[in-house]
Amino acid sequence: MSSSQSPFADIADTAFIKGHGTQNDFVLLADDDSALEMHPETIALLADRRSGLGCDGVIRIVRSASSGIPGALEQAEAGAEWFMDYYNHDGSLSEMCGNGVRVFAHVLVMSGRVAADSREILIGTRDGIKTVRTVLNPALGMQAGDAPTAASAGQTFPGSADDAWYMIDMGEWSLDDSDDVLVTTAGIEVPRPGMRVETGNPHTVVALAATDELASAELRDAPVLDPVPPQGSNVEYIVMEPARSDVAGGEGALRMRVFERGVGETRSCGTGACAAAIAAHHWAGPDSPLQWRVDVPGGQLRIGITPNQDGTRGSVTLSGPAVLVASGTIS
Repeated sequence: MSSSQSPFADIADTAFIKGHGTQNDFVLLADDDSALEMHPETIALLADRRSGLGCDGVIRIVRSASSGIPGALEQAEAGAEWFMDYYNHDGSLSEMCGNGVRVFAHVLVMSGRVAADSREILIGTRDGIKTVRTVLNPALGMQAGDAPTAASAGQTFPGSADDAWYMIDMGEWSLDDSDDVLVTTAGIEVPRPGMRVETGNPHTVVALAATDELASAELRDAPVLDPVPPQGSNVEYIVMEPARSDVAGGEGALRMRVFERGVGETRSCGTGACAAAIAAHHWAGPDSPLQWRVDVPGGQLRIGITPNQDGTRGSVTLSGPAVLVASGTIS
């Protein structure tokens, strides 16, 4: 089939890389000088796991200064040469994606767009500049509590020793525990209260009592939120686990599943893991750990929380792996 007949004619001959962060997977399109036109229907087709390459999201690699995206030129002037132009599985725009930022940074390093020995990588997003740093892969020094459990049989936590790990300064977060929201979910008998948390994307976090309840949630269909958030919301379901005392300052632990707006259930969500840890810390009280381990179906993430005095705002970091699995050219 010629490119003129292809459903991907408007992105034909574009180089791509596929990668994932804790099995939250992305197709990244190389468009350094902003030559492509990104059409939602083409993006959705590319992301489709039967008709396209298949992924949770599509990321355009573009120079901030030439992207034409509102605010990107200012980010370029502040040092963020590269912009992460992120689209959901259905082709809709999204502010950013925590797992996607790590994969984006890894591609910049591996492709030579930034120096391999860079101490910091500044990445432009619709949620502002994200600062990314390389960090120690916990698989190189696995601690007690990192070993696989029955729920993760067949996986190696926190990942292969070959996986590159990055820490992202995710910026500011906020929560509103006075904003009552009920979440109705197939497989869970009664609606559950949720907490709204903003971490660059909107989230609603629901606490469950046990892992069997977490497993029973049927996330093929979108949960129903009442009231419905104006911009929609990702929904995180969490089960808190005993905190560890063998880590300085303690380390909280939780398990999470997530339904992402514009995507469906995914194996992981970086901003969602941040929201889950923030909500868990809030519910557990101000003396609970500020470092959290979040186990998701696709692997393991680590979250660092810095709250303000009343615990309703603060900053957060996200650490986890980035893995590249394939590359090629769109035909």
